[in-house]
Amino acid sequence: QEREFEIIDTGAFDANRYFDVEIEYGKADPEDLLLRVRATNRGLDPATLWLLPQIWFRNRWSWLPLDDRPELRFEAGRIGVYQSDDIEREFVWDYYGTPLFCDNDTNFHKLWGGRNAGFCKDGINDFVVDGDRAAVNPAGRGSKAAVMTQAVLAPGASATLRLRLRPRAEIDPFADFDELMARRIVEADAFYDALQADLADADARLVQRQALAGMLWNKQFYGYDIRRWLSGDPLQPTPPEARLEGRNSGWRHFASGDVDAGQSGDVLSMPDSWEYPWFAAWDLAFHCVVLTIVDPAFAKSQLTILTQARFMHPNGQLPAYEWNFNDVNPPVHAWAALQIYDLDAEATGVGDRAFLERIFHKLLLNFTWWVNREDAGGRNLFQGGFLGLDNIGPFDLREPLPFGGNLDQSDGTTWMAAYALAMMRMALELGRDNPIYEDLATKFFEHFLDIAQALHGAGQPGAEGLWDESEAFYFDVLRAPGQAPRLLRIRSIVGILPIIAAEVVPDELFKLFPQFRARADWYIKHRPELARLVSNWREPNAGGDRLLAVTRRRRLKAVLARMLDETEFLSPYGVRSVSRYHLDHPFEITLGGKEFALKYEPGEGETRIYGGNSNWRGPVWAPINYLLIQTLRKLHRFYGDDFQIACPTGSESFLSLAGVADELSRRFQSLFLKDPNGRRPCQAQWPRFDDDPYFRDSLQFFEYFHGDTGRGCGASHQTGWTALVASLMRGASRASGGTKGSIEQ
Repeated sequence: QEREFEIIDTGAFDANRYFDVEIEYGKADPEDLLLRVRATNRGLDPATLWLLPQIWFRNRWSWLPLDDRPELRFEAGRIGVYQSDDIEREFVWDYYGTPLFCDNDTNFHKLWGGRNAGFCKDGINDFVVDGDRAAVNPAGRGSKAAVMTQAVLAPGASATLRLRLRPRAEIDPFADFDELMARRIVEADAFYDALQADLADADARLVQRQALAGMLWNKQFYGYDIRRWLSGDPLQPTPPEARLEGRNSGWRHFASGDVDAGQSGDVLSMPDSWEYPWFAAWDLAFHCVVLTIVDPAFAKSQLTILTQARFMHPNGQLPAYEWNFNDVNPPVHAWAALQIYDLDAEATGVGDRAFLERIFHKLLLNFTWWVNREDAGGRNLFQGGFLGLDNIGPFDLREPLPFGGNLDQSDGTTWMAAYALAMMRMALELGRDNPIYEDLATKFFEHFLDIAQALHGAGQPGAEGLWDESEAFYFDVLRAPGQAPRLLRIRSIVGILPIIAAEVVPDELFKLFPQFRARADWYIKHRPELARLVSNWREPNAGGDRLLAVTRRRRLKAVLARMLDETEFLSPYGVRSVSRYHLDHPFEITLGGKEFALKYEPGEGETRIYGGNSNWRGPVWAPINYLLIQTLRKLHRFYGDDFQIACPTGSESFLSLAGVADELSRRFQSLFLKDPNGRRPCQAQWPRFDDDPYFRDSLQFFEYFHGDTGRGCGASHQTGWTALVASLMRGASRASGGTKGSIEQ
């Protein structure tokens, strides 16, 4: 029940007895890297500082037979970087320092009492901390090196070091250093000035820039060869046989970044390159939406990389993440592809059809996998299982239910309804150039209708839908052996999600495809119960646009009424993942003699499901809030200002759907922005981040946020999908001006 223990909780910064070290990186060109290190004594007394910039080779020789082991050598006041006997780079510095060399090898003696063949990778530490001069190589060579400098800094004083890693050159490495760094800073500022031209608030600009910078910083090389993992490395002990049947053993085709097989390495956007040095499939989809703001080409490449033959399973499944590729994440990649396509077209004036077509073909395989593997009864009600929402339910959905049976999931079914609509929209877009896609658009239109029908139990005698008329909300349905199907009346975002399954087809696009239009008209005539089910398909708005949506106007208003209730889902900082109703009314169920429960947990998780290290039982999460905001804007384009709903905005008022979207966006953004007292709610647990000028404007982008206070929870540096706040701030300047409750007002 305590919050996570962070480094700031240790007392290490008390009385400012610390050195503040800032490193700036700049590039002269792609192969020429400049580093400026500035260390400042923030304390009240003089203090001695040791600075040791380090350079090393990644250790591959411990598990691979290499013909030539790379080496670093000290020569003429610089460190030469050698591959074989040819120098490739030089590492230079502009201060007096002592070069220290060792090897990037494990210390077998220290760990296991074995014998070391050379100077181990902790040799630099042992030299500095323990004074062990024998721990480093006096010959000035090895695969790891540092340049040690020592200084006594007065209070407030700084030491600045300049370093450069570049191809070997004769010219003075520091003659143009300062001019290059100054130019790169001006260029970076100019880039963001142009990008933020419509964002007037200085604090919002600060937050957005740091969010985008975090996304760029979290790029990381990722290399994982499953076959090598299963069989073991050539120079290492053979792994246990159980590994051959263990996690990921069914993904033998997977070979990301296998540079040894001649493939180029993969650079991926990580949720957090510090705590999570691996990709996560549905996180990555949201990352790509944010990255489109600063680098649309990289965003497109990221989305397509998971669909490559060396990532995607031959059966069409996308790998969830390294811990277990077989876990199932929400299929949001078609949605993300359309987001990227639209954002790119908005910026350039031309939609990238080649990108859209490429991803569409691969997602056809993935959609088919979902239909064949995650619909246990063939009823268009989907299970999915884990779906990335961790402990939002009472059961561990990564494992079979302990009492048998299955769970028809409102979220799983919604994701598939939204998936079908996104594929339909993509097919229509591609059909502008190639009429053959019209058939596929029709296929996904009909599949969406089938899913919507199943979701509501309509048109099928004895079928149980996931909508509960008595509570006017969506719930999961439990199907246990020997028992009647049972609604699990848990008020969570699982029941709100169906509103995201919505798509507006513009009139001009509708008129382009006569066969598609004829099939839609056939459904209106011959299957009126379906036509009525999925909103205003028969009734275009004033502009002639058609709406396909799982939730008709009546159901939409009912779900929104609960979502916008501050005693339930609406937090001061966005939509909670579980209703606050469950604080005083926990959900409890007994099955197979075992008790299961769920209650509102606004901060850290209090259950051991998933190891107790994640919590979807009340906190505010960025991706769901972003999806809801985007959907409300889309629905407003169809309904216009005539659709009004009560939404608290300081004084009770009625807002249009765009106004509600603006209000939700404002609330989420307020997590990071200074309040009238100059405090940022996400960092309010540490007064230092508000009061100390050296901490105050350094943002942390947490994994999720306390459902009542907005306090940041989970990983504190997971810029990842929390960087969606940057997209919301960009969208604020494009929000429907004049709408009641808008960001501007």
